[in-house]
Amino acid sequence: MGARLLRSRRGVRFARERVELPDGDFLDLDWVARSRCATPNDGAPLVLVLHGLEGCAESGYAREMYRALGSVGLAAVGMNFRACSGEPNRLPRMYHSGETGDLAHVLQMLRARYPGRPLGVTGFSLGGNVLLKFLGERGGSGDGGATPGAAVAISVPFDLSAGAEWIERGFSRVYRRYLVRRLHRKVRRKIDLLRPHVDVGRVLRSRTFRDFDDAATAPLHGFAGAEDYYRRSSSAPFVGAIEVPTLLIHALDDPFVPAVAVPREALRRNPMIDVRISERGGHVGFVTGPPWRPRFWAEGEAARFLATRLGESGASRPTH
Repeated sequence: MGARLLRSRRGVRFARERVELPDGDFLDLDWVARSRCATPNDGAPLVLVLHGLEGCAESGYAREMYRALGSVGLAAVGMNFRACSGEPNRLPRMYHSGETGDLAHVLQMLRARYPGRPLGVTGFSLGGNVLLKFLGERGGSGDGGATPGAAVAISVPFDLSAGAEWIERGFSRVYRRYLVRRLHRKVRRKIDLLRPHVDVGRVLRSRTFRDFDDAATAPLHGFAGAEDYYRRSSSAPFVGAIEVPTLLIHALDDPFVPAVAVPREALRRNPMIDVRISERGGHVGFVTGPPWRPRFWAEGEAARFLATRLGESGASRPTH
């Protein structure tokens, strides 16, 4: 909560682009049009930023990421997951932690549009889980040119089932209540569209992530139930197959993820993953310095890593 209050919402402006998806739905991209940092030129490496559960491309941590990227000369664009840009999506479905098809579609689109620009991705929380699963599914081969040159994942819920249990303890339940209420609001905004596919009353009576996922997420997205969704969508089983240079930042006091759920051995064995695990940092926090001059360590580390890796990957590429 502290980091959320300290991050400024000023100094970043956006230009929105609607992306039509193959299934008839849509999602929105928010291009960083202006920041207090120098605006990167058109040939700068481009970084796609993925937000977390019930966030959006304009969330405070995403804005801090754009500022950090701009400070090292990288361009940025935020991807809003379906139904997260302020407008309900068209289909009787939402977004979830294992949906990698939309990310692949956007990356393919960006690669086709900017064939000579190095391309990176940063994911926070749920977005980080989507990113790691996507990278592991594809290894180093890519999918229609969608594989990025480098990636960063911050505060990833590696084991969704363990996380759903962990957040029911102590103060973590405050986060859970807030997020479940937001999910209920999304359901109410498209209740007539969802009613033929789920028991809406059961969905709106849900009080935990597991209850909501069992009543809504699973049936809307083809899973047998919450546990099937968690098993198939958790990123931990995919990290060993990642073949893209990836920075992973995580705190052992993350209120969403028990420390035992971090797949340390699989991460240690993969030479493509640079792991930064700290004792403290919370969930998408990692704030240092006094309140009147906070420093957001994770975003700074992410930007420096991407600047180095994408600079290297772009050195031998032609520019267009």
